[in-house]
Amino acid sequence: MAEFDTIRGVAGARAADIDAGLRAHMNKVYSTMSAGMLITFAAAWAIATLAVTSDPSQAVAQIGTGKYLTSLGGAIYTSPLKWVIMFAPLAFIFFGFGAAMKRLSASGVQLAFFAFATLMGLSISSIFLVYTGFSIIQVFLVTAIAFAGLSLYGYSTKKDISGWGSFLIMGVIGLIVASIVNIFIGSSAIEFGISILGVLIFAGLTAYDTQNIKNTYLQHAHAGDSEWLGKAAIMGALSLYLDFINMFMMLLSLLGNRE
Repeated sequence: MAEFDTIRGVAGARAADIDAGLRAHMNKVYSTMSAGMLITFAAAWAIATLAVTSDPSQAVAQIGTGKYLTSLGGAIYTSPLKWVIMFAPLAFIFFGFGAAMKRLSASGVQLAFFAFATLMGLSISSIFLVYTGFSIIQVFLVTAIAFAGLSLYGYSTKKDISGWGSFLIMGVIGLIVASIVNIFIGSSAIEFGISILGVLIFAGLTAYDTQNIKNTYLQHAHAGDSEWLGKAAIMGALSLYLDFINMFMMLLSLLGNRE
């Protein structure tokens, strides 16, 4: 009996260690994601500020009453460079992070994530030219509330939602293809449909990715590989960051007030 109690005590202590480790792991995921969000929106605001002037003598194009693009704004938003900026984050995801996970340390992967967050800020900086500042803040808060609820559901639910993954990834691929096609078509109806479906898909991915991050940690916690778990936390932060950014952009397209 004493031996059984000892074994049970050891097992209980091990479970408590895993629970504490999981909390620390999720805190790392959310704090890294939050830092990335801060970098993105700070970079987007700074770039948009530098891209616009009220002085017509420094302007290359007029974009509104008393608002003009600077030479930087002209290069970013009207020259062929805009296509590079538009697709650079996508290329970074597909070709950059896989190599980073294999070759870099956990701190190196984190720096790569922050570099990506800065690049994403450049890519979405035009929102500060297109939408009012109030509507951007308003939609950001709506997105934050929805994201928090969905992520909490993914973390706490006892239901296995891993089966959502293949369906949701197929949906993301469909959105990417439809968005690229609509760049050339310019259909407002297609844009509206993409936004509606995008909100639903990235809402589902938020819950799915959160549960996946949790399960991945629980499956590998016994190995005690702190370096791998550090990288896994950053990749988890990247997944949730992309869910948030994309859901925000889709909601902004639906709810944002244009300048």
